[in-house]
Amino acid sequence: MTERVPSALVSTEWLSAHLGEGDIRILDCTWHHPSTNLDGRNQYRGRHLPGSVHFDIDHIADTTSDLPHMLPNAADFAKKLGLLGVSDSDRVIVYDRLFGGSAAARAWWMFRVFGCDNVAMLDGGFGKWTGEKLPTEMSPVRPEPKTFTATFRPELVRTYEQMKTNLASGSEQVVDARGPGKFDGSQPDVFPFKKVGHIPNAVNVPWADLLHPEKGIFLDPEALAARFQAEGVDLDKPIVTTCASGITSCMNALALYLIGRTEVPVYDGAWAEWERLEDAPAAAA
Repeated sequence: MTERVPSALVSTEWLSAHLGEGDIRILDCTWHHPSTNLDGRNQYRGRHLPGSVHFDIDHIADTTSDLPHMLPNAADFAKKLGLLGVSDSDRVIVYDRLFGGSAAARAWWMFRVFGCDNVAMLDGGFGKWTGEKLPTEMSPVRPEPKTFTATFRPELVRTYEQMKTNLASGSEQVVDARGPGKFDGSQPDVFPFKKVGHIPNAVNVPWADLLHPEKGIFLDPEALAARFQAEGVDLDKPIVTTCASGITSCMNALALYLIGRTEVPVYDGAWAEWERLEDAPAAAA
């Protein structure tokens, strides 16, 4: 029987102890918006965790959509993960260079959307790993292709139509992971949005508030619950998360998973989709 990852998060201590085990597959998921002049693939080539391969959310995506990094279909996800050397029996560990926010948490969510729960994110990511002087390497990894099976789980995804319906029904609480300035429309986004603000009735829980400010690791479950509750989120009622383009919303979904809300969906199109549609209202400060 395949051993499972112990949680949705693994520590640097756990991963360093299991590094090199045959069923561990490590994915460097680092992604940056082009405006930053940084490139996740180049950073991977510069240095990465031993044995890791690069997981590009703009490549493992619906490339026919003009929205950023939308989910691919199950067959495409399965094919591309197989080419990355990931099999159905592997324990998958994802990490990035921004504590999960660019875009390891999205990769974690994508695996779950396509039926794989044997996946965890490295808590603290590349920064904590290198800060502890744990091993890295520069040589690119050329994995042997494997067979990966993907089964779409629609309950973990929300579409524009569902979000629009929710405006009237209020059946799901909408939690926006962006920073407060982008949420209230006072700060421009890196994406060229024409409409500013947020989905009406959404509440703002910035994803960075869920992390230890110095260590970059998730707060303990009690503190996570308190942070959501401080914004009026009822943890016993349905919740959906959103953000600018479907990346940092997955950090909030992961945080909610850590406190027992394991089936929280993410609005895949996020503000990138909402703001462009004329019939989608916006609220701002």
